[in-house]
This record gives sequence, C-alpha cells and structure tokens, in this order.
Amino acid sequence: GRALLILLLCATVSFLGGLIFGYELGIISGALLQLQIDFHLSCFKQEILVSAVLIGALLASLVGGILIDRHGRRRAILVSNLVLLVGSLILTLVRSFIGLVIGRMTVGFAISVSSMACCIYVSEMVAAHQRGLLVSLYEAGITVGILLSYALNYIFADVDEGWRYMFGLAIAPAAMQFLSILFLPVNPVKLSSWDSDCQKVLIQLENTKDREVAKQEPYKEKHYSFLDLFRTRDNMRRRTLVGLGLVLFQQFTGQPNVLGYASKIFHSVGFQSNSSAILASVGLGAIKVVATIVAMAFADKAGRRVLLMAGCVVMAISVTTIGLTSCIAPLAMARDCKAAADPNASHRLSQHFLTPVASQAAVSPIPPASGAVKSQASPGFAASRSLTNVFASTQSRGVVPDSSLTQKRVLAGQSKKETVESTGSPFGGDPWAEHTVLNWITLLSMMAFVSAFSIGFGPMTWLVLSEIYPAGIRGRAFAFCNSFNWAANLLISLSFLDLIDAIGFSWMFLLYGLTGVMGVIFIYLFVPETKGQSLEEIDQQFSRKR
Repeated sequence: GRALLILLLCATVSFLGGLIFGYELGIISGALLQLQIDFHLSCFKQEILVSAVLIGALLASLVGGILIDRHGRRRAILVSNLVLLVGSLILTLVRSFIGLVIGRMTVGFAISVSSMACCIYVSEMVAAHQRGLLVSLYEAGITVGILLSYALNYIFADVDEGWRYMFGLAIAPAAMQFLSILFLPVNPVKLSSWDSDCQKVLIQLENTKDREVAKQEPYKEKHYSFLDLFRTRDNMRRRTLVGLGLVLFQQFTGQPNVLGYASKIFHSVGFQSNSSAILASVGLGAIKVVATIVAMAFADKAGRRVLLMAGCVVMAISVTTIGLTSCIAPLAMARDCKAAADPNASHRLSQHFLTPVASQAAVSPIPPASGAVKSQASPGFAASRSLTNVFASTQSRGVVPDSSLTQKRVLAGQSKKETVESTGSPFGGDPWAEHTVLNWITLLSMMAFVSAFSIGFGPMTWLVLSEIYPAGIRGRAFAFCNSFNWAANLLISLSFLDLIDAIGFSWMFLLYGLTGVMGVIFIYLFVPETKGQSLEEIDQQFSRKR
C-alpha cells in the first residue's frame, strides 16, 4: 500500500509540475491583451514583460543546479512552490509595470527550478521500468497546462482586470504540489544506506534483477565539481556531449518556429479567422497531448533511443516537406509591431491574428521569448508563442455591458469588424488559395511535426538528462544543459526573420530538415539506450565505456 501511495504521489508531483509550467507560459497570451491596454504598454515594454520569464529561467539555470545538488531535490521543489506563490501574489496585486516584470521574473525562476528538480526527483524515486512513464508525465502536464491557460484566457477575456485572476489561479496547482510532496520521502540518493525504511519501500518497487544488483553492488555516491563535466573522469565528457547534443538538436530542428505559422496554414485550407485561431490553439494542443500520451506508453517499452530517432526522422521529413511546398505556395510575411497604447492602435491590433506568429517574432506584442520558454517542456516547449498569438484573436469577441474594460475595447471591436468586411474572403487575392492540395500537405506536415516532437525530443530529452549523470552532480549537469536549451531557443527565435530575409523561407525549413538528419545520426552514434536500467547501472555503463 505504501509503495502504491509513493507511485501515485510521484505521478501527482510530476504532472502538477508540468501543469504549472505550461499554465504560466500560456496565460501571458490573454493577460497581455488586457495589460497592453490597462498599462498603455509599448511594443518594447511588451517584449520586456514576456522576456522577464526567460530572464528568471536563465538565472534559475545558473543557480538552480547548486540548490538541487546541495539541498536535495525535494527541498528544491518546495522552495520553487513558495517562490511561485510569491511571484503569483505580486502579479495579482501589482499596480505598476516594474511590479509586473519582477513578478514574471520570479515566476520564471520558480518554474525553471521546478522543472529540473521534478524530473530528477521522480527519476530517482521510482523503479527503472516505471521511470519513463512518470518522468514523461511532466511533459503531458505541460501540454494540459497550456490548454487550461487558453481556456481561462477565453473565460476572463472580457472581465475587468481579468489578468489578475489569470495570474492568481496559478497558486492552486502550486499549493497542491506543495502538499503532495510533503508526504514523499527525502531524496533516496541522499540517504546513507539501503537499510532505511524509505529505501526498503523503494526496493519493493524494483524488480528482482534490480534488487539483486543493489545488494551485490551497493551504490556509493561520489562527489564531483562542476569542472568534472568536461573531464574524462567517469566518462563525464561524453555524458556532457550527449546532454548538450540533445538539447541543441531539440532547438535547431526548428521547433520554436514551425508552430508559428499555424494560423496562416489553417487559413490557407479554408477556415475562417476565428475558427482558424481556435483550431490552431486547441486542436494542435490536443494533438500534443495525445502524442505525449503515446510517448508515455512506449518510453519503457520501445525505449528512449528508438523514440528519439523515430521522432527526429518524422520531424526532418515534415519540415523538409513544408520547405518544398512553400517554394510553390509561399507564405506572406510581415514584420511590423503595432502597440495598443492608444485607441488609434486598436485597428492595427485587430489585424494581429492575420499575421503569421513567427513573423512577428522579435517585434510583436508576444515576442520570441515566450516561445523560448515553452521549449523547456520539454521541461518544451514551443507551442507557447505560437498558440499564444493564434488564440489571442478569439479574445476580442463578445463584450460585457457596462464594463470599463469593454469601453476601452469598443474601438478595437469596431475596427476589427471593418477590417474583416473589407478583406472579405480569407482567400481574396491570396496566392495560397490556388494551391489547395499543397496547403493540406503543409497542414498535415505541421501536425506530423507537432506529434513527432511530442513523442521524441519533447519528453525524451529530459528523461535521458535525468538518467545519464551521477547523483552527485545530476542537478548541476541538468541545469547546465538546461541553460543551453533556453539560450538556443532564444537564438533561434530572434534570428528566424533575419535568416528568412537572407536565404528565404523555403531554404530555412530545408535547413531545419538537414539539421534533423544530423540529429538522427548523432542519436544513433552517441545516445545509449537506458530503458529498464537502474540509475546506478546507467552510471556504471557510462563509467566503463570510453
């Protein structure tokens, strides 16, 4: 009974950690629509506000690993919950722009520490044959959290100062996770022997083979310095190569930007504007949830290596297909940012959803930073920016009488109506309308890309990272790779439009496809299979191989 309770609590902690992460990334979409009006935010201030989460997350990557290794995974999760509580309260009560930035930085710090600590803690708490399922549950929580945030964005869209409720509701899952982990034991690798009550319960979760190995070769925790990550001791340099390779290929295969064109692709196959926005956000989000569930089911059966290679192959084929079809049916591009700091800007805001999200990257009210944040979902991912902007178009529908917020948006609604009427059919004068078959191929390729990422790189990258490092440096190593993940994602997002200007949209996506092929080769040559092995066996396997 106690073993089952530990499993259920581990699953709860993993899922809630992901849900909080996804919720905080997605909720800024609806909140920003109101904040840019209530606080008269310029484009620059909007970029700062959304980028604040990234800044906090980068800071967490620098110091979070030390916290996790020195003070334990369980305590790090508890601290992250408390920090998130503080950040959410700041955002709920704040009345200045500076306060908003500080609150979002605090939240970014909290979710970054939590993402690292949750994956490591759960991987160490459960048996080898259950580790893939429960760690992947974190990724599933992220996708559900994003969908939940968009639902609440829709509900509070016309509520006066509804953004306060959006930010404040994050307190509920954080409190639930805090209470759940209080009933879990201290990190098993921090225990001095295999004879403690906690460890006896954990050994019961292991199969006979794992139990015999544990008895014959008691695991002794070694102490490492940060510089050991780059030395040959216990083959640490190869482990670092595997970790960095996975997070970099996860980003350079183009996942921060592919979903950015979701809205445009949905328009191209005949959906009206609002339908396109809803389907692009909720529909693709649902696809990610289903694909992540598939990854959870097969992580401990097919193995991490197989899912990584299969997902990377499909991603490479998908982005190559998008690149080839865009040669014939090119996407329209736009780079301008239109702030809604005054009523006259509302007309331009109403046209915001008609622009491909990725094309708004570095200058839009939802800048690339939010996309950068999502990819950690991976602790992933990058649906945040794309689905954020896509869904935003639905939130200026119906109004609430006698609302001060509504009065602020009257001109926006009128201008939107005029804009839609003036444009008529979404296909009017659009070259995409002449290539229906290619448009559907592009749409299916995008769906395949989303599914492949959610099966492969999305959950598996962080599962492998939580397994391949020794316990004594696991937190710092995870944080080190995590910092490269954030940095690479930001680089991809910020350079996307400049690269398109330089080499063209089609060649950009063909380059992503080539990177995917290189990723497959890298996984085949360097990434070992870790399914069914205890963390001690994985460590010994890496230590022996040169």
